[in-house]
Amino acid sequence: MSDDPRDRELAWLRVERDLYLALLELGEAEDLPHFLREALGLIVGVTGATRGYLALHEGGDGAGSPRWWTARACSDGDVASIRAEISRGIVAEALSTGRTVSTASAVDDPRFQGQASVAANRIRAVLCAPVGGARAVGVLYLQGRAAPGPFDEGDRLRAEAFATHLGPLATRLLAREREREERDPTLPYRERLGLKGMVGRSPAFADLLRQVALVAPLDVGVLLTGPTGTGKTEIARAIHDAGPRARRPFVELNCATLPENLVESELFGAMPGAHSTASRRVDGKVAAAEGGTLLLDEVAELPPPAQAKLLQLLQSRKYYRLGSTRPEVADVRVIAATRADLARAKEEGRFREDLYYRLLVLPIRVPSLGERAGDVPLLARHALDEACRRHRLPRLELGPGALAAAAAAEWPGNVRQLCHAVEAAGIRAAGEGAGTVSARHVFPDRPDPEEAGAATFQEATRRFQARLVAEALEASGGNVSEAARRLDVARSHLNDLIRAFGLRRGGP
Repeated sequence: MSDDPRDRELAWLRVERDLYLALLELGEAEDLPHFLREALGLIVGVTGATRGYLALHEGGDGAGSPRWWTARACSDGDVASIRAEISRGIVAEALSTGRTVSTASAVDDPRFQGQASVAANRIRAVLCAPVGGARAVGVLYLQGRAAPGPFDEGDRLRAEAFATHLGPLATRLLAREREREERDPTLPYRERLGLKGMVGRSPAFADLLRQVALVAPLDVGVLLTGPTGTGKTEIARAIHDAGPRARRPFVELNCATLPENLVESELFGAMPGAHSTASRRVDGKVAAAEGGTLLLDEVAELPPPAQAKLLQLLQSRKYYRLGSTRPEVADVRVIAATRADLARAKEEGRFREDLYYRLLVLPIRVPSLGERAGDVPLLARHALDEACRRHRLPRLELGPGALAAAAAAEWPGNVRQLCHAVEAAGIRAAGEGAGTVSARHVFPDRPDPEEAGAATFQEATRRFQARLVAEALEASGGNVSEAARRLDVARSHLNDLIRAFGLRRGGP
C-alpha cells in the first residue's frame, strides 16, 4: 500500500464502503439468525480472526442473556466464557463505555488479567465492539488471529465500522422480529423447541408451548390433561424431542385399548408361563423405552394392580416382569396423558391417591379447540395441505366460505375432528374436479347458504364482518395497524379475522 496518507484514506474508504454494501445486502434477509451467521462470517474473514461471537439483545440495551446470537469456531465452553464477560471484563467494558476494546493480550492486560475466564483460557488478541455504539443493541467479539501478532489498527477500524453499520440494520431486524412475534406469540417457543409441524398462533397455544418449553429440558415426568383430540400425543412427542432423551426411543401405550389381564404384561413384560399367552419372555413397553420416554395415554384407565406397579416404577425406578421375582432397573422418562378428571377418579376410589399426587408434579393442560378458535383457519389449511400430499390430490385451496364455516362450527372432537373433516372435504372437492374447497365439502349434510341464496343470521353476520374488514384494509392501504385503529380492535384480533375470512392485506 502507498505511504501517501490520501491513498491510505481512499483505500480505507473503499474497505468501509464494501463492508457497508455487503451488510446492506445481508440485511435484506428475513431470517435474523441467517443474517447474524453471514454477518459474523464477513467480519471474521475481513479481520482474519480465528474465533467470533455476535449477539443481539432483546431489550435493545445489550444487557442480559442474548436471544439471538451466533458463533464461529467456538465451543459451548468458549461461548459460556464470552457470555460470562457480559457482566464483567472485556465485553462488559465495551457495552458500558460504548467503545471498542482492543488488546494484544488479554491475559497480560492489567484491565482483564484478573478475570478467571481470561486466565483459564489464556486469551490473547481480542477485539470487542458494541453493536450500535453507545446505545448498544448487541456485541461483536473477535478473538485470536490466523496470522501472527495482535489485531492492528486497520482491524480495529474495520470492526468498529462493521459494528456501527450493523446497528441500524440490527435494530430494524429486531423490530421486524418483534412485529412477527406480535402476530405469532408462539415464535419464541418454537425456536427454543425446534418445532416445525405444530400449527397455531393463538394465546392459548402460545401458553401451552411456553409450558412445554419449560418442562422439556428437565428430565422429569409430566402429566398432560385435556379433552380428546387436542393433540396430547403430539405434545408428548415435542417434549421428548426437545429434551435430553431426544436420541432415545419414544414409546406409546394406550392404556384404554388393552384387556385388563394383559395391561401389566404389555407394560412391564412377562416371564414364560406367567399367563396363558406367555410362551416366552416378553419385554414390555418400559424395557422398549429404556433411555427414552414412555407415554402412557389414558392413564386413568389403568387397573389397580398396574397402578401400584406404575407407582413403584416412578418412585424407585424399579419394576418386576409378570411372574418374576427379580427387579429390573428402568431409565425412562414417563409422560402420562388423560382426558379423564383424575381428581374425581381419585375421590371415587378409581385412581390411587398416592399415584395421583406422584403424577401431578408438572401438569400441563392442553386447551380445547374452542379455547384456541383463532387457530382454526391455520389448522384447516394445514390439514388440507397434508391431505393433498398424503392422497396425491391436486393442489386445493380453502374458500372463504369454508374457512368461515369451519371457524363458526363447534368441534367437540377438537383438532382431530377438524382435521378429519377437512381431509374428507379435500377428497370430495378433488373428486368433483373443484380447485377450491367450499363449505358444502366440509359440511355435506348442511345447506350451503351461498348456494341456497338465503344466509343464516350467523352467516350474514360473518359476511358483514368480512366486508367491514376488507373495506378497512382497502381504506388503510393494507396497513393492518391502521385498519385495526379504524375498526377499534386489537391488531392481533384483526389478524385472526383476516386469516379467518381468507383476506389479503390489500383487501379481498
